[in-house]
Amino acid sequence: MKSNVMKKIVAMTMAGALVVGLTACGGGSSDSGSDSSDAGNGTLTITNVSYDPTRELYQAYNEAFKAHYKEETGEDIETVQSHGGSGSQARSVVEGAEADVVTLALAHDITLIEQAGLIESGWIDEFPENSSPYTSTIVFLVRKGNEKGLKDWDDLTKDGVEIINPDPKSSGGACWNFLAAWEYASRQFDGDEDQVKEFMTKLYDNVTVMDSGARGATTTFVENGQGDVLIAWENEAIATVEEYPDDYEIVSPSVSILAQPSVAIVDENAEKDGTTELAKEYLDYLYSDEAQQIIGENGYRPSNEEILNSFSDKFDLNMELCTIDDFGGWDAAYDTFFNDGAIFDEIYSH
Repeated sequence: MKSNVMKKIVAMTMAGALVVGLTACGGGSSDSGSDSSDAGNGTLTITNVSYDPTRELYQAYNEAFKAHYKEETGEDIETVQSHGGSGSQARSVVEGAEADVVTLALAHDITLIEQAGLIESGWIDEFPENSSPYTSTIVFLVRKGNEKGLKDWDDLTKDGVEIINPDPKSSGGACWNFLAAWEYASRQFDGDEDQVKEFMTKLYDNVTVMDSGARGATTTFVENGQGDVLIAWENEAIATVEEYPDDYEIVSPSVSILAQPSVAIVDENAEKDGTTELAKEYLDYLYSDEAQQIIGENGYRPSNEEILNSFSDKFDLNMELCTIDDFGGWDAAYDTFFNDGAIFDEIYSH
């Protein structure tokens, strides 16, 4: 039987897609965020275009920010949320979807919007921690009992293992997944690229469903009951285990990656909408103690070290994590792995 949480997830997925559709088509909906105030009641409106698994986080954060902003300014504010695969969301903004701020899965997706002229250069230094108010990592979500004994990345290459994993062409989380697995294999084979590619080919041969986004992959694994293992954002895995403690468990691989979702003001849109200062305050407040607590409660790792450590019972803080810098940064990683004709295409279309 579907839980209320999972029903909500499905409903919000549909709603998020609707918002993107309305804004991309230039619809006149009051939810489009195309004006900084609601003509009916004078309420300020800001649109946050985000990636798949942040729905619940921003639902909670938006309420906290609304109260904070009301106390500070006396003004009411409403936030429109839009969610989907991070790469798809970035492209939707480039193509005209309204966004005053973007809170996406990786810096590269925001760079695409910058390159389209919508975000000013230097955005990554506008907010602390390289404009990453929270981090995450990649884990395995398995069914209770872990019948196939999946403990590390090499177990995912075995015959008969069915993997659910999103598509790196549309999902930022999927890019983090790929790089974490690549790092493990590179260490196993002392950087021998041919052997690493063979390993990755075996792993992706076992992917039975490749959804466009991380939340869709979670729904496929949890709601539709497909696959033996979901390669997942840590927060998605935590939320699932909290909802279904008797049905699922989390496996932390020996090597994973420090995933750093990024945030930025969409300068051109915010200037047009008259929301620049509001957008700045909205993203600044993510670093407040109140917001950092909300972040931890929603399964993301707070950037505030003290608050992060207070959640040591929730996160495996002893995991060995590589970083995007180990791959030369996102531009180099995309050139090597994810652009058309690069390594991902090579191994997936073999």
